[in-house]
Amino acid sequence: MTSSLLPTLAGHYYTDPSIFAAEQELIFEQMWFCVARGEDVATPGAYRTVEVGRESLLVTRAQDGAARAFLNVCRHRGAKLCVEESGAVKRTFRCMYHAWAYDLDGKLVAAPNLVKMPDVDRVEYGLRKVHVREWLGYVWVCLADTPPSFEDEVMGACVERLGDLASIERYGLDALTVGRRITYDVRANWKLIIENFMECYHCSTIHPELVHVLPEFAGGYAAQYYVGHGAEFGRDVEGFTVDGSAGQRPISTIAAEQDRRYYAITIKPQVFINLVPDHVIFHRMYPLSADRTIVECDWLYPPEVVASGADLSPGVELFDRVNRQDFEACERCQPSMSSRAYAAGGVLVPSEHHIAAFHQWTQDRLTSRKSNLR
Repeated sequence: MTSSLLPTLAGHYYTDPSIFAAEQELIFEQMWFCVARGEDVATPGAYRTVEVGRESLLVTRAQDGAARAFLNVCRHRGAKLCVEESGAVKRTFRCMYHAWAYDLDGKLVAAPNLVKMPDVDRVEYGLRKVHVREWLGYVWVCLADTPPSFEDEVMGACVERLGDLASIERYGLDALTVGRRITYDVRANWKLIIENFMECYHCSTIHPELVHVLPEFAGGYAAQYYVGHGAEFGRDVEGFTVDGSAGQRPISTIAAEQDRRYYAITIKPQVFINLVPDHVIFHRMYPLSADRTIVECDWLYPPEVVASGADLSPGVELFDRVNRQDFEACERCQPSMSSRAYAAGGVLVPSEHHIAAFHQWTQDRLTSRKSNLR
């Protein structure tokens, strides 16, 4: 008899530093990676520093209003240019070591005795630029020399999940604002977090509040399992809140069929988007090591809702609880990835079979340069 169970990745995929190093090189540094909310760098000179793969990046906004991203490394002797997580400069980024200074476009504009060194080309020795796109109100970067198609890899993931781009564009993410941001330090491999988000086999076990709001999740199938499907709120549920009470007014531009429904999207390698009628929950993962991942989560609302001082806590608390429940589960799994009991991996039940595609994608990325990591 053919088994309905599929194998998972072997345990060492979640613990081996050499595999994580390969993921940094072949996944995080080759794909589009979401690094900041546009409003985090809203004005020229505002900046954030983020870790992408093995690199520290400096994300800012230039005088022309466009987002820019650079490797956060002075071109003179390699000192880290900005050490703070965020901040603002007026016109230039200045290295604390030898005072080399760069404008908001990355051009070298000043250095001690620079006029006496005509062979120092100010463009050639400017900051190393990184490819940038802005979409859904977020800044996305790609470290690859030739980035993959943003339309195929990022927008395409939304189309694959929802059926078309219009379905996500109706939420007007670029016009929303951050009502709340929570950062989680998760002691687990980034793939465990993705796998958890992709399935709902665990929902009835650890998410009582979520299952109350979305009763169909008790059946073990995640909303993203079906193209275009949104999980419907329970009959007695008024809003996507921790107790099912009314939330804020629905975003005015969503379609009638999107009201009272929840949609989830995974954009590999590190973004989760959750769409509900009155707000959007947007996760970004920053994998730091084989067993540690920073997750930054934004709750996005229309600006007028945030400006009014409305109580957002019932809506925020629901997914904050979901996050903490999920991350606790991932942290329980992480130590066992190195157990002999998991040396050959585990199994996927039928409702988790779409995770097998994620595992195959991971293996394909890691073997793209004839790696011997299997």
